[in-house]
Amino acid sequence: MIPVILAGGKGERFWPLSRKHRPKQFLSLDGSGVSLLQATAERLLPLTDSWDGLWVVTSALLEAGVQTQLPQLPHANILAEPEGRDTAPALVWTTLEVAKRYGEEAVVGFFPADHWIAEPEKFRQTLKAAEELAKTQDAIVTLGVKPTYPSTGYGYIEQGENIGNFAGFPAYKVARFTEKPNRETAEEFLETGRFSWNGGIFVFRVGVVLKELKTYVPELVSALEAKGKEAYPELKKISIDYALMEKTQKACVLPVEFGWDDLGDWNGLERLLGGDKPNVEIVKHVGLDTKGAILFSSSDEDVVVTLGIEDLVIVRDGNVTLIAKKDRTQDIKQVLKILGDESEYQNLL
Repeated sequence: MIPVILAGGKGERFWPLSRKHRPKQFLSLDGSGVSLLQATAERLLPLTDSWDGLWVVTSALLEAGVQTQLPQLPHANILAEPEGRDTAPALVWTTLEVAKRYGEEAVVGFFPADHWIAEPEKFRQTLKAAEELAKTQDAIVTLGVKPTYPSTGYGYIEQGENIGNFAGFPAYKVARFTEKPNRETAEEFLETGRFSWNGGIFVFRVGVVLKELKTYVPELVSALEAKGKEAYPELKKISIDYALMEKTQKACVLPVEFGWDDLGDWNGLERLLGGDKPNVEIVKHVGLDTKGAILFSSSDEDVVVTLGIEDLVIVRDGNVTLIAKKDRTQDIKQVLKILGDESEYQNLL
């Protein structure tokens, strides 16, 4: 398999720690010192022969940062998009480039750079099953994560007809994709046992997916075939789910049960690190009557003192401190728009 890491991003959801030049995948959020991008690469390396077999697609703004974070990665294996156009152009351009080097029978896997995954060996076993399915059938395989609660923040995949077992894992045709549902619908999905979270991971043979892409988004493929990255200014923004996965009849799902989280905002740290502790603390913290708080600092010298607070996010990075209710972290993007309109705050973005 040729693993490809999708490593774009604007650095918004984990602001102020994340910035334009330092998006989420460049961060170590668990205090280990290993960034999400580095952890993703380490998980994927056993699937390929060496660093020569690993690819990263990112933005031109982040290209140097990727090289710094992954110094063993050949520079020729970093594809830098001149501007962000969502996931479909990234996947199409990369697949075309992989085809030039390895041919249309090569099996490619696409993986977000910024997800947390437990049980890496089980993760790789699942990908071996996906690779077997992609090699033996004209299938575009996606991994469906078994839901642990009725999330309204994830997309869902409904499994249809069983198409057999591959390396010990059952596989199914995709019956449908559903974008982020309301709470009641999410609860109904879980009760059926047929729905998985959409983990944004895809495995396929190059020739199979190019044929489907030429059917559903021919203008996107033809533009990138003709001009490569020079075509980007004329491309429309479109996700691979909308461009292909929701339309193709070749989509298959492998339901998986390893721990997974897309760490969509600061609340992800509570799911990742919370446990039985009253607070999540990645900073020196002195607190009195404090519970349900998420506290983080990028400096080992900072001390956060709290008194009588509950369910707050407090983040310190350089000369910026964020204090937010946990249920308002999705609104950070709105704050960044306000900062972006003020010239004196441009260095904070």
